[in-house]
Amino acid sequence: MTHPISRRLSIGLATAALPLFGILRARGDAPEFEMKMGNDNPMSHPNTVRQLEAVDRILRETNGRVKISLFPNNQLGGDTDMLSQLRSGALEFMTLSGLILSTYTPLSSIYGIGYAWPGYKQVWAAMDGALGAMIRASIDKAGLYAFEKIWDNGFRQITSSTHPIVTPGDLRDFKIRVPVSPLWTSMFQALGAAPASINFSEVYSALQTKIVEGQENPLVNIETAKLYEVQKYVSMTHHMWDGFVMLGNGRNWRGLPPDVRATIATNLNASAEDQRADYANSDNTFHTQLQSQGMVFNDPDPELFRQVLVKSGFYDKWKAKYGADAWAVLETYTGKIGS
Repeated sequence: MTHPISRRLSIGLATAALPLFGILRARGDAPEFEMKMGNDNPMSHPNTVRQLEAVDRILRETNGRVKISLFPNNQLGGDTDMLSQLRSGALEFMTLSGLILSTYTPLSSIYGIGYAWPGYKQVWAAMDGALGAMIRASIDKAGLYAFEKIWDNGFRQITSSTHPIVTPGDLRDFKIRVPVSPLWTSMFQALGAAPASINFSEVYSALQTKIVEGQENPLVNIETAKLYEVQKYVSMTHHMWDGFVMLGNGRNWRGLPPDVRATIATNLNASAEDQRADYANSDNTFHTQLQSQGMVFNDPDPELFRQVLVKSGFYDKWKAKYGADAWAVLETYTGKIGS
């Protein structure tokens, strides 16, 4: 029996085979609006699959007026490169982790605090509620447009080429790749590791050449980026949840007619909901696939790692950075953090 997520990915890949990664159809008139969207995900990733579906619907529903060409898998450069293009207006849309975006809008990383979330029920209540609204407002003030629905980037696990991570002591001086984000770097430093900030586009080569021993990502990213080829162990640490924010250049977005904005927003938000469903229970599927590809799994006790973060002052440091009011909004959904 084909697993639902595998079936959806297969459908999306058929679409993805079309030229220029957009849905380019022969029409009598040229599009009135032509725009670009970028991501850092491979063709088989649920992000890419669902974004392709969205731009297809947008083209159809606007009768060819709006064509958005999708460039996945870092074709337009790594995350920081694309963010620079987005800010300048050279790129109209991209998906980006709020933790990476925090180099520009600091509050956008607040949801990524280590060991904060009990599960997805609390995550989606927060991101579709007051916490998400607070983050989007901070992004909008910085000149970007954040769409209402955040895309899932999963609970993150640690992989290694040298040894499994069973206790915090196994992270001592462990060379681990982290995304370009102050929060990620701070957390792994607090856990005793030696984090190196590297864009996702360079992760495979950094692991292959032993610049770093390990990295951390949700299982879907480990599988679709083929990191099993250069990693041996998967430690199911569930150390943080991450999401992809669908971003637009604020100036370009405000310049579009209201009906065009409405069609784009409706379809991108709908595809975000579809992508969330793709992720639901997908860890079981990718756990099996990665095991079949030779990866060895273990399940550390999260409380051991949480207590290290408490003792190191990690939570106190980041509560002060975000401010007591923002931290209180976060704890409305997570419960008390760090206790």
